[in-house]
Amino acid sequence: MSKLSDPVISIHGLGPKARDNLNGIGIYNLEHLLFHLPFRYQNKTHFTKLNEAHVGNEILVQLTIDDVQVTPLRTRQMVCHLSDENGWRLLLRFFHFNQWQREQLTREDIIQCFGEVKIGKDGLEMHHPEYRLISKGQSTLLEKTLSPIYPLTGGIHQAQMKKWVGMAMEALQNSPLVDNFKGISHSMPSLKQALAILHHPKEGENLTEIAEFRHTAQQRLIIEELCVQQLSLLRLKEERKHKIANVFAIKECLFRQLHQNLGFTLTNAQQRCIADINTDLSSNHPMLRLLQGDVGSGKTIVAVFACLQAVENGFQTAIMAPTEILAHQHFQGFSDYLNPLRIEVAFLTGSQNTTTRKEQLEKIQSGQAQVVIGTHALFQESVEFKKLGLVVIDEQHKFGVHQRLSLAQKAYNTPHQLVMTATPIPRSLTMSAYADLDSSIIDELPPGRTLVQTVALNNERKDEIIGKIEQVCKAGNQVYWVCTLIDETEVLRAESATNTHAYLQENLPNLSVVLIHGRMNKDEKTEIMQQFEQGEINVLVATTVIEVGVNVPNASLMVIENSERLGLAQLHQLRGRVGRGNDKSICILMYQAPLSSNAKQRLGILRETNDGFKIAEKDLQLRGPGEILGTQQTGVADMKIANVVRDGYLIEKARFYCEQFMQEDETKQQALIARWITDDKSQYANT
Repeated sequence: MSKLSDPVISIHGLGPKARDNLNGIGIYNLEHLLFHLPFRYQNKTHFTKLNEAHVGNEILVQLTIDDVQVTPLRTRQMVCHLSDENGWRLLLRFFHFNQWQREQLTREDIIQCFGEVKIGKDGLEMHHPEYRLISKGQSTLLEKTLSPIYPLTGGIHQAQMKKWVGMAMEALQNSPLVDNFKGISHSMPSLKQALAILHHPKEGENLTEIAEFRHTAQQRLIIEELCVQQLSLLRLKEERKHKIANVFAIKECLFRQLHQNLGFTLTNAQQRCIADINTDLSSNHPMLRLLQGDVGSGKTIVAVFACLQAVENGFQTAIMAPTEILAHQHFQGFSDYLNPLRIEVAFLTGSQNTTTRKEQLEKIQSGQAQVVIGTHALFQESVEFKKLGLVVIDEQHKFGVHQRLSLAQKAYNTPHQLVMTATPIPRSLTMSAYADLDSSIIDELPPGRTLVQTVALNNERKDEIIGKIEQVCKAGNQVYWVCTLIDETEVLRAESATNTHAYLQENLPNLSVVLIHGRMNKDEKTEIMQQFEQGEINVLVATTVIEVGVNVPNASLMVIENSERLGLAQLHQLRGRVGRGNDKSICILMYQAPLSSNAKQRLGILRETNDGFKIAEKDLQLRGPGEILGTQQTGVADMKIANVVRDGYLIEKARFYCEQFMQEDETKQQALIARWITDDKSQYANT
């Protein structure tokens, strides 16, 4: 007798090739088959009369064969004429058939057919229907429940999948199944009942609710899958709390000195986040905190105060940024804050020459450098820290988990980690994809930050912007003009940065117009950015290389060409490069007509709000979790039935059961996780 834990290869007649295909879609054992759910259903529970048939519907009929014909060779088809007792007619067309089929279909046979009703020149038709010759003793097509149609993978047919799932359903009747959600069954079906409903719903079931994922049977499974996603991450969080960490004694000396030197007052939100971080740093388990804040909310200074606690406790801090421009920006910013306190800041990137790199490595290894800022180069094997105690990751979504861990492994004991993002994460994703992190949010902007006015203009009105640029520069401010491509391409219909640069130079002869893009070497880009920051450049024509990290308060106009090609989060980040000074700032979103419905929504939300969290929620709805999370959190993007956008209203309930399940026996927890998350494939290897 089969058990749910049996590997799929144990199914009679299922060979190694089919096993590999099933493994490729996360099906390793019979229990996984149970959770491979149909995406639609066919209704073969009753016969439909021809006078009640509607074109476009799939129906089951039982009729008599009146005649069978094969058309001439040029348009070779087999045509089968059917009728019912009332004289209503149906034509079957077979564009592909063999001699055996032709001989099987004979006049006066009783035939059952299931297929989509079409309309032809002679009336109702079906093309290549599923059929049974009842008068020849073939089994009926009539079913007691709706027939499931399953998602398939290469080389596997619908009939095979139905058979294998059927075997799993049989095994379910005789196997224990972890179903330990106390109280959930009061308002919803049990797990076994839910699976039975979804694999074989009876005709009376509400198929509209099933199609919209609102049926209680689906909600039962969705809650469990969301719960498991959180459970797996909370278990990681618990494991982390049992690791040995460096306890930082929270000291006030450097804190007070920096606070006096700032020249501005910290917002309440910044002070709250600093307090959260200090609480973590002074505990006996390693911090792993996500610091969220909208563009310009002041995350950097919060990270600087965390560095001070590491320095006062004799530890080094590593700050990793995804690009050299952002890393260099951090190096300048942190140095401005820390150098007056006599704290040495080192800078390390992959493009440094051998001499500079060697000098920086020696400072890091000796401990002379108390704060180290760099790119991916920081976690390379040649980099050795004397006493790394705090790791800060900026724009965390651009790094893989393994990259963060590589840097953490260079630390003394388990380091404290602070991960920052200027791309706000919707609460549903925070609870699902980042449940293993504690979270702090800077939810207010510093005083003096002005809201950016956003307008949308057709690309054909480019000439109108020239006058606006002259006006802005005459007032002593500067301009960003962002292009999405470096070179011309007919396919994407986007203006290249090089062409735009030439166009602006020609039309703004009295202004300094300079081009910067990602293919330039580091020294060129650094020099151009320094000139722009010092006000020597009026208009900076750039690719999205300036998306994050660039801080030029004097820039008050942002022009984004072909804005319809960029995502909401990226557009919001680019807009955040202006509005950093006291002058009114404008962002002009240029677009190529006609706009798709999706593009209209994106540009519309940007015109309506500057709130990064509202924008992030809309971005999640438009793009889904897979696009936003990328490869970092594939579990959330590839769930079997749950969807954090559609099912966000169930996340709180899932958290309730997750916390409840955290109290259960670890074996039960692991069994539940293995049902939905198939990370450990070793147990099925070579079976």
